[in-house]
Amino acid sequence: MRILVHDYSGHPFQAQLSRELARRGHDVVHSTCPAYVSGKGNLAEDPVAGLRFVTIGDRVVLDKGAYVRRLFQETRLGVELARQVRREKPDVAMLGNLPIPTLAVAAAALRALRIPWVLWHQDITAVALKSFAAAGVSRLMGVAARVFERGEKWAARRASAIVVIADSFVRVHREWGTADKVTVIPNWAPLDEILPVPRANAWSREHGLTGVRTVLYSGTLGLKHHPALLVRLAETLREQGERVRLVVVNDGPAVPVLKEAAAARGVGLTLLPFQPYDRLPEVLGSGDVLVVLLAADAGEFSVPSKTLSYLCAGRPVLGLMPADNLAAELLRQAGSAVFAPEEASLPDAATWVREVLDDPARAEALGKESRALAEREFALEGCASRFEEILRAVRRRTDGK
Repeated sequence: MRILVHDYSGHPFQAQLSRELARRGHDVVHSTCPAYVSGKGNLAEDPVAGLRFVTIGDRVVLDKGAYVRRLFQETRLGVELARQVRREKPDVAMLGNLPIPTLAVAAAALRALRIPWVLWHQDITAVALKSFAAAGVSRLMGVAARVFERGEKWAARRASAIVVIADSFVRVHREWGTADKVTVIPNWAPLDEILPVPRANAWSREHGLTGVRTVLYSGTLGLKHHPALLVRLAETLREQGERVRLVVVNDGPAVPVLKEAAAARGVGLTLLPFQPYDRLPEVLGSGDVLVVLLAADAGEFSVPSKTLSYLCAGRPVLGLMPADNLAAELLRQAGSAVFAPEEASLPDAATWVREVLDDPARAEALGKESRALAEREFALEGCASRFEEILRAVRRRTDGK
C-alpha cells in the first residue's frame, strides 16, 4: 500500500510505526507539523526503503494563547495537509493528534479525493475544552467546546476506521454513533530508542546533576496540568528534610508559572527546553525519580505518553494523576506510585519519593521493573500488525474487494 501517516505532534512511536510499515514493504510518507512545539521523536531520514518524512507549517509560529489567531492558523494547516494529501495520492491515510480545525479540513479533503482514512484518536479534544470552560479559563471556551465537538464528531463519522488508545474512549464514540468502527490499541514507546543509561551520564554532568538528588519532569506541560504542583512537591520534600533539585524539560505556557512558583518558594529549579531526541535516554536517566502530571478531569480521555517513555528508561516513576487512568495502571504494575493530582496528596507523594531516594536498592529494583514492564507491553511487532490489518481492511472496502 501507499500510506500517508500524519502525526501532527511528531512523537516517537508514530515515527517508529511508519518505519516498521516501510520495512514490511509499504510505501510510507510520514508527515508532521514542526510548528507544534513538543518533544519530538526520530524524524530524521534513514535508509529504510519506501519511507519519506515530510512536514506542514514550516513557516508557521503557533501562538497557543491567541485563540482566534490560532484558529485561523490551524485551519490554514489543514489546507496545507489537504494539498499534501493531493500531491502524495496515498491509497489510505492515517491522521493523529490534529487540532480540530486541521482535522476537519483534512477530513473534507480526503472525502473529496475519495481517499479512505483512519482516525488515530489520541485525545478527545472536545472533552478537554469542556473542562477548560468549566474551570473558567476563557469565556470563549464554552462556545468553542460545542463547536469543536461538532467538528470532531463530524470528522470521526467520515473516517473509515478509528483507533483509540483506551477503552474509555469507546463511550464517547458510542454517543457519536461511531463505535462500530473503533479498535482499541494502547500507545507504546520505542524500546530500541529509549534505553536505560547510568544515572551519571554525559547529560547529567553537563547540567550539574551528577550526584544531586533529582526529581525530573520531561514532556508537554499545559497550565491545566497545574504545573505548580511540581514546585510544591519539591517544597514538601524540603519540609520533610529532603532537598532535591527539580528539573523540568519543557517549552510552553507552564515555563513562567514554574519560574514564579520556584522563586516564591525558594525551590531549586533547573528549567530546560525540549532536548534532542537522541539525548532523551540520558535526560530520563538523570532523574532519580521521574514525575507524570495529569489533571483529574483529563484522566479518562488522555494517556500521557511520557509515562511510557519513563518506563522504557527504567526509572522509578511518581504519577500525580487520576487512579483510573490507563497510565496509572501501568505504574502500579511496575511497582511505582500513583497519587491524586492535588495539594492534599503531596505529603504522601513526597514520603514515597523520599523513601525511594533513601533506599538505592529499592530504586534499582523499581527501575528494573519499569523496564521489564515496558518490554512486556510495548512489543512493536504486534502493534504494527494490528495497524497494518486495519489499513488493509480500509483499502479493501474502498476497492470493493
